[in-house]
Amino acid sequence: MNAFDAARFEKYMERCRVAGIRLTTLAELGDTPRHRRALYELNKECSADIPDRGEFYTFDEYLERRIEVPSYDPRGVVIALDDDVWCGLAATSDRRSAGFVCNEMTGVKAAYRGRGISIAMKTFGIGFADLCGVDKVRTVHHPANTSAIEMNRRLGFVDAEWD
Repeated sequence: MNAFDAARFEKYMERCRVAGIRLTTLAELGDTPRHRRALYELNKECSADIPDRGEFYTFDEYLERRIEVPSYDPRGVVIALDDDVWCGLAATSDRRSAGFVCNEMTGVKAAYRGRGISIAMKTFGIGFADLCGVDKVRTVHHPANTSAIEMNRRLGFVDAEWD
């Protein structure tokens, strides 16, 4: 992350602003049961395109595996809003005990793709690493998810062996 040049990606942030897409976090919106349900529905919809994803979690499983875990922090969950429509998310977990944060999921509803929203959300979300006091951001992707791999490469992610 020390080499991350956010200014290179400001055009994506600006494109969102001009289009009326607001980037915020779940912490800023309020980490409420209603917002957790909205996050679940958005994550479920966006995850449907992950190769070999299979059936998505039930809401209770989602809470248990994604929310009610030590690495969850609503400050690390970026939401893209088009007025009241939740159109994208970039969820980053707090793994500071291992020296990094991890971008777990980035997704945009199909009708909003191709506008640079994913890159804008990931750029916006890089600040979460600072909040956690780490300088390393990791991410994962399915090896057949070429669009995710391409975006991650553009942002500067490189293949690495995990400790």
